[in-house]
Amino acid sequence: MKTLKTRFTDLTGVLFPIVQEGMGPFRTARLAAAVSSAGGLGTVSIPGMTSAPDVGARDMRAQIDEVMTLTSAVFAVNVPVGTTESGEMMPVSAAYVKAVLDARDSDPAIARQLRVLTTSAGFPGMFRDRIKESGIVHMHKVGSTRQALKAEAAGVDVVIASGYEMGGHTHASPVHTFVLIPNVTAKVRVPVLLSGGARDGRTLAAALAMGAEGVAMGTRFIATHENEWHPTYRQKIVDAREGDDTLFPSVYGPGRGLKNQGVEKLRELIDSGEMSAQALNEWKDKALIRAQSEGDIEDGLIAAGQVASAIDSIVHVAEFVPRMAEEACEILQALGQRVRG
Repeated sequence: MKTLKTRFTDLTGVLFPIVQEGMGPFRTARLAAAVSSAGGLGTVSIPGMTSAPDVGARDMRAQIDEVMTLTSAVFAVNVPVGTTESGEMMPVSAAYVKAVLDARDSDPAIARQLRVLTTSAGFPGMFRDRIKESGIVHMHKVGSTRQALKAEAAGVDVVIASGYEMGGHTHASPVHTFVLIPNVTAKVRVPVLLSGGARDGRTLAAALAMGAEGVAMGTRFIATHENEWHPTYRQKIVDAREGDDTLFPSVYGPGRGLKNQGVEKLRELIDSGEMSAQALNEWKDKALIRAQSEGDIEDGLIAAGQVASAIDSIVHVAEFVPRMAEEACEILQALGQRVRG
């Protein structure tokens, strides 16, 4: 079996530089375990973005414990860090970060396997010292070179540079992957992962050619047999075509998903001005979860990236992850043979 060795694999101990992104807000524990067992880095997603802090923290710990029963491999947890109007971290975001660090502190076995914390949307400044002291690898998602430099200066271990075409929460400034990744890798010294548009060995090879140390994918991992989301949602990804995606105001900022009645209903609610910001965020959170858990792809919100248009099958993670890495190796080797002195 061919393997790809990068600074990211050295840092985390995974076999392949392939990461299952934070997805959600519905559960991803089983998927995370499958990806990690296959040699990549699986990620537990937060169980809802508007949960009460104590409820969210319990659910997060339950998912961590579930992954521990399903794999002996290294895994990660993703926490989008929302902020209040005063600039402070939202209580539920703080509860999630604390739950991750408390889980590691409570059990040496968890500390050995739960090796990575990914943050996004905002920066967890109030927890940065504790994150560093815990020894966990801290990855942070950014959408610009300025944000990447800021994250590196704050001490993060890995930057995930996510292009505008990514699914779920995206960025206010539209910088696409092919521009963003070379910009970021030219400026920061820490390992960089590409997020947005990755789906196979070709895109992994392209990421490495642009200076990245691996890729992080969400949409591709939706369409897997191990994903716990409703089969109708998974099939919707397979059926998507170019132009089927759209932007909508999500919980922490702009979001990308597939066009449907749910997106139109959201825009009507916003235009009416009848709902408070908190009530509107709760509506969005429930609409995302309903689509993922119940298969409501008509009135729910279908988070997905533009890469959905290139996904035409539902795959088995155990086969897909190593094959993706092998395909990237074959492409890089073939390209090397074209070089003449």
